[in-house]
Amino acid sequence: MSESVEIQADGLSASGRRLELGWLLPAGGLLLTLALWWLATAPELGASPLAARFSPAATWDATLALAATNELWPHTVDSLRRVVVGLVLALAVGVPIGLLVGVSRTFERSTTATFQFLRMISPLSWMPLAVMALGIGDAPVYFLLAFAAVWPIALNVAAGVHAIDPRWQRLARSLAARRLEVLIGIVIPAIVGHLLTGVRLAIGLIWVVLVPAEMLGVQAGLGYFILDTRDRMAYGELMAVILFIGLLGYLLDLAARLAHRAWDRRD
Repeated sequence: MSESVEIQADGLSASGRRLELGWLLPAGGLLLTLALWWLATAPELGASPLAARFSPAATWDATLALAATNELWPHTVDSLRRVVVGLVLALAVGVPIGLLVGVSRTFERSTTATFQFLRMISPLSWMPLAVMALGIGDAPVYFLLAFAAVWPIALNVAAGVHAIDPRWQRLARSLAARRLEVLIGIVIPAIVGHLLTGVRLAIGLIWVVLVPAEMLGVQAGLGYFILDTRDRMAYGELMAVILFIGLLGYLLDLAARLAHRAWDRRD
């Protein structure tokens, strides 16, 4: 009896140590990053007056000022709207492409080289053509975001179709199931996990492309606000917006990860 109690106590202490490490290590990494940032911008350590304007203290003051005026929130809403539209467009194009690649060997062989070639072109290289074809405004931004996001979605959907056990499809055909019934009853439920992985990757790419894409002439958005702070030489605000972009991107990725975990637990 005493041995079992000791084993349980050891297990609890080990889990407690893991929990502590789970918090301490990330917190330590953040504190180290903050210290390096301060060292690089501290006038006392030889940093230039310009570098000092990017310091943690200046950034914190600018963050408080932005929070007090709510100036940043309309730009955030515009950026998130563009993320949603770009992701929806990518899903509307990428999911059918992925399904076709997965179910049709002929389509896969005839398009793989083209898709891989297009996938390796940086979405930002299309910026001049997007502006020439679609004009100034949201339309070229939507195009660039959707172009960045469509490939991970299509490739992961195709991988999900390829991973389906062929015995399930043979069983469905033996029961005289039609193609649409096989698609709805077997293929789509089987690829949801792969699709969520593709969506997570797509969100990461969209978030990276968003800021430079919003420098195409739109009048609102986080990318536009960065240009505005640069033009006003409000460097504390510039750093505050950069950190805010990082935080929002982290939260979007976290939401995608939690959705994937929820689906895995459901299975």
